Formats: sequence, C-alpha cells, structure tokens
Amino acid sequence: MIIRPYQPEDASALAQIFYDAVHIGTASHYTAAQRRAWAPLRPSAEVWTARLQGLTTFVAATPEPAGFMSLRNDGYLDLAFVAPDQQGRGAGSALHAAILAHARALNLPSLTVEASLAAHRFFLHHGWQDLARQSIARHGEQIENFRMQRFTLQ
Repeated sequence: MIIRPYQPEDASALAQIFYDAVHIGTASHYTAAQRRAWAPLRPSAEVWTARLQGLTTFVAATPEPAGFMSLRNDGYLDLAFVAPDQQGRGAGSALHAAILAHARALNLPSLTVEASLAAHRFFLHHGWQDLARQSIARHGEQIENFRMQRFTLQ
C-alpha cells in the first residue's frame, strides 16, 4: 500500500469509497434511515471533485484507492473514509500518519474532526480526545458523532 496525494482521476473511486463506507462500514452503528440521510446517493465524480476542492487529500492505494483523508488548511479533518473491505488493514493508520505529518509541516498546533460512532475508537487509538458528543440533523434524521481534537505534537 502506498499513500499518495489525491489526483483528479481518483474522484469516482473516492466517491464510491465514501458511499460504501457510510452504507456498509457504519451499518452496525447507524440505522438504514440514518445512513440514507448521511449519503442519499453515490456522488458523481464531478460532485466529488468539487467536494474535494480546497482540501489536502491523501489516498491509500493498493494500487486502487482503498481509502482517503482530507484536511482543511485550518486543521479540520473534513473526510476520513476507508473502503469496508480494507478496514483493519492499516490504510486508516497510514493515512492518519500522512495527515499528521502534513499538519505539522503547516505548523498547525491541533486538528479537529467530527468522528462517526464507527470511527470514534480509531481516533481515540490515535491520540484524539473527545470534546463533545453531538447530534446532527440531516434530511430529517439525527446522526450522532463526536467532536474531537488532537494536538499535533503528541
């Protein structure tokens, strides 16, 4: 597995990873209605290209994309998804290391994320701390997650 910067031709594969991670990867944590509210449709490559605009995105490739993480310049980890069949194989940890190295290069003192119930334990394992449990309204459903923070020099 290699970790590399996002390339525009990755957009379709990353949109599929996002959709599958929401609908399959979080199935034991969220109801079908909550998952549909979170990701009602698989985003098109064009929509996903626009979604990733302005973010620094790293891709785990095996050689096909297996996961990705995207960071805003203000230290907000906006997206963090691994294909369900690749979870537990090191893609998430490798992507996290790349994001953390990038944040340190930008001299960001800390990072924040809104971690799903499914991702919460992963982030705790990687040195993140809970700030608050919250409930987000989306398409008529309440979706719980955790606001978390990690200091980059830990």
